[in-house]
Amino acid sequence: MKVILLQKRASLGDLGTIVNVKNGYARNYLIPQSKAIIATKENMEVFEKQRAQLEREAADTLGKAQLRAREFSDQEFTITAKTATEDKLFGSIGIIDICQHIENKGLKINKKEIRMPHGPIHTTGEFEVGLHFHADVDATITIKVEAE
Repeated sequence: MKVILLQKRASLGDLGTIVNVKNGYARNYLIPQSKAIIATKENMEVFEKQRAQLEREAADTLGKAQLRAREFSDQEFTITAKTATEDKLFGSIGIIDICQHIENKGLKINKKEIRMPHGPIHTTGEFEVGLHFHADVDATITIKVEAE
């Protein structure tokens, strides 16, 4: 199904791009969440009329994401956890634990913005954790895990 993107999608393209996606992805995700519309001649005309407003909204969203990234860039958080032998943790430290720790420090973050491609943390030490605020905006924080 061909759709017109109403928002920049990292995996698909920029605002206004016409892309071909699977029918289910378009019908169940992109269209209901107002991220795309079906690419018809009438919808193209409607999109072109709204293009300036959509570009302003996209620029505003990008600006807010860049401000949040600056707020988090080079931040360091220390988490204490119970350990067993050889610096291994009892359990692990995952996205929810990191999210709660950051919020306890007075910063706002959504758990969907935290990226841990290697999975949860199982040992003590320093770890870099990625934050994803926008298709073009990422930040990195350092998590120090110490024995309790």
